Parts: sequence; structure tokens; C-alpha cells
Amino acid sequence: MRNVLVSLALCVSFSGLAQVLNVASVEKLPLQADPNMKVVAISPQGDYLLLSQINNAGLTKFDLSTNTSKVLTHDAGAGFDVKIAPNGKEIAYRHDTFNQNKLRMVSLNAIDLSSGKSVNLTAPSRNLQGFAFEGANVAAVNNGKLAAKAKVDAPVLSISNRQLMITRNGKTRVLSPNGKNFSYIWPSVSPDGSKVLYYVCGVGAFVCNIDGHDVKELGLIRAPRWYNNDVVIGMNDKDNGEFVTSSSIVATTLDGTQQVLTNNQVIAMYPFSTASGNKIAFSTPAGEAYIINIIK
Repeated sequence: MRNVLVSLALCVSFSGLAQVLNVASVEKLPLQADPNMKVVAISPQGDYLLLSQINNAGLTKFDLSTNTSKVLTHDAGAGFDVKIAPNGKEIAYRHDTFNQNKLRMVSLNAIDLSSGKSVNLTAPSRNLQGFAFEGANVAAVNNGKLAAKAKVDAPVLSISNRQLMITRNGKTRVLSPNGKNFSYIWPSVSPDGSKVLYYVCGVGAFVCNIDGHDVKELGLIRAPRWYNNDVVIGMNDKDNGEFVTSSSIVATTLDGTQQVLTNNQVIAMYPFSTASGNKIAFSTPAGEAYIINIIK
């Protein structure tokens, strides 16, 4: 029987108490705790999770209706920024290898979950920067150029030399809305394609228009992700220099209203939301997996 924890979510706002999301419960999934395991994605439809090792080796599909697991690949690097197609039937992931000079090379692979067939999308490269799905098509940015077997119209974000890049209409340029003297991580495009979410190392999370203008600060929300076009989720983690001592999942509106979605009974990290927003998945340093159930 699944262990359902009653959420004691606190509502925290810069300008007063407010509720961003309506939390029904926080549910611990029946997975054997493994400190080497973490949640790296939840399907858009909310019917399965993708799990990987702490070092991002391999991918395992965990079916949320049957509580069964299936190993999809053992490839190194597969858990880093893995992406699921909107229909939930295909995934794309990085595969790390080393060449004869012991330099790390990265290629892009895809798996059809219905057939189990795996295909290689790009050759191993030193400069695979980012990739994105548009429908069932996937495009990658390699060394500043769009390398795709199927072209996409959606903007593709990537990181190159610590800078935030954007590729549109086959052309890549530096975006870096806060300036080039910062390091950028965790970039993503809003579901409607109009905004960019990103994190500036040592500063915090920000959102801006797709052209890089109208920058808004969201605060120290790490691993930020779009919940919908108006709300961002992420984590507020603290450590002692060696271990994470506490972490909570937070939601914030673009105008800065924040809500804590988990209580201090769990160290909740790295959230992922379904397309509908009815579920948010996260994992803990102990290798446990949870679902936050949201009432829409």
C-alpha cells in the first residue's frame, strides 16, 4: 500500500501569505530506497517516471499504475537533461563515451518506448550543447549549429562556455540576459514558447521574454522548471558544505509570490511536473521517490 503523507505545505510570499498551487497530498512511491538513484523526469501524461543513477548512468522507467520498473538503457550520461516527447512515447538522451585520446564525447540517442527500439540521432561530439522536442521531432544544437534529422521551429536553448544560447530558424546566438560575466544553467522555454527560464550561478533564478528582454528575478530557486506558463517550480536546498541538510519544493508565480509545497519531514529535491500540472515528482538524497498530487 502506498504511503500517503498529508501535506503541511506552508505558503510563503514576498508580499504576504498566498497559495500558488492546491496540494492534495504528498505520496511516497513503493520503490526500494537507493541513495544512488534519482528521479530525472515524469511523463507529460503522468503515467511513468524516469530514474537514473546519481552519476546520470542509465535510465529506468517506473510505471506509476503497476509499480513496475523496466531498464531502458545503461548508457553513461543518459540521466542528464533527458527529455520526453509530448506524447510520452519517445525519449531522447545523451550518451557519454570516450575517444582514443580519452576525451569525453557526447552523442544523442532516442528510444521508442512502444517498440523498445533505440536509434542514434547524432554522431559523438565534443560540443553537443542542447536539444529539444517539437512533437515527435527532436533537434540538437552542436557547436552552435542546429544538427537535426527533423527540423523544428521551436527555439532550442543550450549552454556554451557557461553562456546561455538560443537557436531559432537555424541560427544560434548568445542570449545571456544578465550579461556575459555570469554562468548560466538549467535553461528552459515556457510551454507557450514566449519566455525563457534559467538560473544564474551564485545569484538565482530568472525569467525573461524569448528575445532576452524584460528580465524578472524569481529568487534562490534552484533547478527551476516550468509548471505552466505562469508558475515555476524548483527547490530551496541548504547544505553544510558536504551534505544537503534540508530542501523543499517551492512554486512561484512570475510576479514573485512563493509557496512551499513540502514540509521538513523530507529532503525534497529536483521537481518535475506533468504537462497538466496534476502531479509533481521529486526524489530525496536517500533515493526515495515522491509524487505531489495537485488539485486542479
